[in-house]
This record gives sequence, C-alpha cells and structure tokens, in this order.
Amino acid sequence: MVDRTRSKILIREYNEDKDVKMVRKLERNSEIGAKKVVSIFTNMMGDPLSRIRFFPLRVMLVAELLESKELVGVVRGVIKNVGTLSGSLLKMGYILGLRVSPSYRRKGVALRLIAAVEEWMVRNGAEYAFLATEKDNDASKNLFTIKCNYVNLSSLVIFVQPISSITKHISRDIKIEKVDIDLAISLYRRTLKTKDLYPLDMDVILKEKLSVGTWVSYYKREGWLNLRSKVDNEEDLISSETSNSSWGENLGELMESMWRFTSRVGEGMRDCKVFITELGFGDPLANHVPQTDSISCIDDLWYTKRLSTHVDENIDEILMRQVGNVFVDPRDF
Repeated sequence: MVDRTRSKILIREYNEDKDVKMVRKLERNSEIGAKKVVSIFTNMMGDPLSRIRFFPLRVMLVAELLESKELVGVVRGVIKNVGTLSGSLLKMGYILGLRVSPSYRRKGVALRLIAAVEEWMVRNGAEYAFLATEKDNDASKNLFTIKCNYVNLSSLVIFVQPISSITKHISRDIKIEKVDIDLAISLYRRTLKTKDLYPLDMDVILKEKLSVGTWVSYYKREGWLNLRSKVDNEEDLISSETSNSSWGENLGELMESMWRFTSRVGEGMRDCKVFITELGFGDPLANHVPQTDSISCIDDLWYTKRLSTHVDENIDEILMRQVGNVFVDPRDF
C-alpha cells in the first residue's frame, strides 16, 4: 500500500511571522478531551511558542501540505539538563504540544512529526526523549509505544481544584510565609535530590517573571529558620529543617493549609478559576492532597525512549523502569 500522504506533506520549522494564525486555528480544531468531564488543554494566549520560550534549546515543527500550504500538524521540543536520584546528570529531550488536524489523523503525520523532533534532539546532544499523555488517550499511547518504541516511565495524577469551591480558613496554629528567591533556590536544590528525576535549573524557573513566589507552611509553636535571612551554608539549612521532627507526622494538616492558601492567592489573580498540581504515584505528598468534593483528578502517563547509544548503563536502568517520585516542571504544562 502506497502512502500518498507522505509525499504531499513537508515537515519544517515554525515561522513565527507567517504561521501564527494557522497554528492557532489548528490547535483550536485539535483540542482533545472535549467529551470528557475534565481535561487539560493549554491555552497559548495567542502565542504558539509560549510553552517553550523559556528554554534555551527549543524547536517547533509544523506539518505543511505542499499544495495548499495548510498546516495540519504541530509539535514542540525542548532539551533540559536533568538530575537523577543516583546523582547522575543527563540531557533529556521533552516533546510537548503534539497536535494533528482531525482530518489528517491516522495518516502518519504525528509519526513524522515525532521522528523529526527526535532527530533535532539527537543533533543537539539529547540522550533520551520524554513525553506525556493522559491515561485514557488510547490513540496517543498506541502511537508512542507501538509505533515510536517509547516505554512507560511513570504514572502521575493531576489534581484540578476550582478556586471558588474551597474554604479559605487556615488553622491559627499554622503560619505560611513567603521566602525570597535565594532561599527558595537553596530549599529546592536540597529537596529535589530526593526525587527520581528533577530539572537542574530551578534558579531559572524561580526567577522567571511568571513565577508568583515560594511559600512555606509550618507550626508557629515549633517555628522555622529565619526565612528572611540568607542561608550561607546548606548544612545549616538541613539542620534547621530536620529539627522539626513532627513535620512528617502532621504533613496532612500542613498540606491542607497550603492548599487553602493557594486558593486565596488564586482568588486575587485576574481570571484565575482553578489551581493545578501534579504528583507522581510514589510522591509522599500524593497521600495528603485534601480530598474535596469539587476536586478532579486526571491520570497522566510519562513515557521515555533512549536516543543515544552512548549512555551510562546505570542511567538506562533507572529510566527503563518505572519511577514514581518525580518533580513536575511547571514549564511543561
């Protein structure tokens, strides 16, 4: 059987000057999950590059019909430096925002887009590729696993909480305090080392203008380190934090306080309707998310694929099995 579609389509880089209107139209027509109760579709706010602008190494590819010049597919790719629980470092390519026009699905367009973005990743030194899809998206799962040879890396849950439906009361025994960026970076760099996978550029994430801030929740009777003072030594930070042994025992109440506080912050932001968090199945916090009547849960699956033949066998063993305690990069939404 001859694939006539292949010869009629060109895969090329996105041209911001001439493609923006067609990509907007394509993505509106390709929204997934319309028939489900809850689904997440990223609103690009008129900027198709918005999901990847904050990455130094990025690309956006489109599938163009040679005759009509219509765009029938799009995909984005970035490369990040990632750390692992074992202390290994690697370059990982992330595939984001794969969309194909409904009339051109199951014609090999998505397959060609993925192959093209993988080639770009290899040229730029990526050792692995990574992508995600919702658990009930059978078409995407079959594409990634059967046709593209990806393997399941992790299972996660996306929690979606409407802002207006949760009580904002916080216990008087708990204090929530904002920390400055330098201290937030120190906190994250220490805690992320307990994750199976995490980005190495938390300083870039936290300093980005779209970051609202970092807060900590703690019991007033126990106190915490002076959040407004600079931490000069990471060991001082660790000793100050671990002295509060009851944190783990009361994690649920502290988690609930942050949940309600986040709702307060959202209420103060224009047009904010929900707040979202995503946690791996092995993350200890997943058991302490407040189970309100209005919360919705979306099962998410992460997949990975080795791109380079020159990789550390120990890293390969980590990524070729399921990992559960991961840090979800907010730029991936």
